[in-house]
Amino acid sequence: MSSKIYKWLDSRLRLQPIKQTLLDEPIPGGASWIYVFGSATLFLFVLQAITGMFLALYYAPTPDHAYDSIQFIEQEIAFGAFVRGLHHWGASLMVVAIGLHMLQTFLYGAYKPPREVMWMIGVVLLLITLGFAFTGYLLPWDQNAYWATQVGINMVGGVPVVGDFLVRVLRGGESLGALTLSRFFAVHILFLPALLIVGIMLHLFVLRRVGPAGPWSDDRAKLGSETFAPRQVYMDAVVMLALFVLAATLALTVHFPLADKANPSDTTFVPVPEWYFLFYYQLLKYVHGPFEPLVTWMLPAAFILIVLFWPFIDRNPARNPSQRRVAMLAGGGFLIVVFGLMALSLRDLYAERRIDPSVAHGKAVYAQYGCAGCHVIHGEGGAVGPDLSYVGDTRPDREWHYRHFKDPAEVVPGSTMPRFQLAEKELHDLTSYMLSLKEDS
Repeated sequence: MSSKIYKWLDSRLRLQPIKQTLLDEPIPGGASWIYVFGSATLFLFVLQAITGMFLALYYAPTPDHAYDSIQFIEQEIAFGAFVRGLHHWGASLMVVAIGLHMLQTFLYGAYKPPREVMWMIGVVLLLITLGFAFTGYLLPWDQNAYWATQVGINMVGGVPVVGDFLVRVLRGGESLGALTLSRFFAVHILFLPALLIVGIMLHLFVLRRVGPAGPWSDDRAKLGSETFAPRQVYMDAVVMLALFVLAATLALTVHFPLADKANPSDTTFVPVPEWYFLFYYQLLKYVHGPFEPLVTWMLPAAFILIVLFWPFIDRNPARNPSQRRVAMLAGGGFLIVVFGLMALSLRDLYAERRIDPSVAHGKAVYAQYGCAGCHVIHGEGGAVGPDLSYVGDTRPDREWHYRHFKDPAEVVPGSTMPRFQLAEKELHDLTSYMLSLKEDS
């Protein structure tokens, strides 16, 4: 039945040439697991597009409603937290995948003639991916998103001549506000996807014109070639499935909490960027005063230009890494610096005790309703009710605490604890605070 349908469509749409172009392309040296990163990046972009479309159904891109709409998605919409988790972790995996794809291309010397244009398009696609990360970071409109974006925009303002103009374009006005948020949202879901799709099409078009580079070893390349299907298709499909399982597992098990709602007047808040920007965040700590422009725009601009035109800078015709010592030393040095700075940043972040926003809110609710009048926590408070100093150890059941705060007498018959009219978020946060009261905390 399926073959008849294919023949019917082929007789009208001429599908055979398309099949030959997509699946019958010869791969020098044969299929390999090292070639999966391009397809993996494309799959993750599709995953981001699908999850982003579902999130956009409920997201409200205004300062008054953006934060609440994210909470509504997570707490009220079926599978909302899972879809947001897929989108968040999918973004991180996409950065990893495109980074590995660029690294494999660099290692194999696949940017050398006649593939210079394909490398340059790949660099642009990497920059667009980072653009997704920057514009999407603001959308939750929490403290971290607001102040991290403010820092990023201020850095752009340091660019000579065009800095002020670029800041006005990014903000949409004189300050970071409603126009900024709506502009970032439009760029994130409309402009950047369109640019990325065009870039992917150009990338694939050039690939079909010049062909895959294959292995760097001439001896292996001479062993022959095989078509993209079926072995390479199988390898790509296995990696795509593994990536989806990984993203789904992270979405289900690792919660990505919001910080407090954005407060433009709270200038004491110190934002922390996503992990893939941590190396740059760490570098900024070391440079101040007159040398600050060197790191804020000179160094990034120089790096982008060097990477973009690397095929013309590296004039060595060899592809074998052992014959490209200068290129390998430059690439290795760059990776050492990046991962070294990232390690220092992570060390500093873990050394600094950070409080879950939900726990902090719960502590505020505890104080607001005068719970300390009846309960003791670490020697402070009244002795009417039970000591709550280590209640997270003695009663770790979240559901019990939630039901108890909602209606104490129903859970503990005869309880003298009054029934407070708490909102759902207050119940959740107060429960989080109780569970944080442990002996090792």
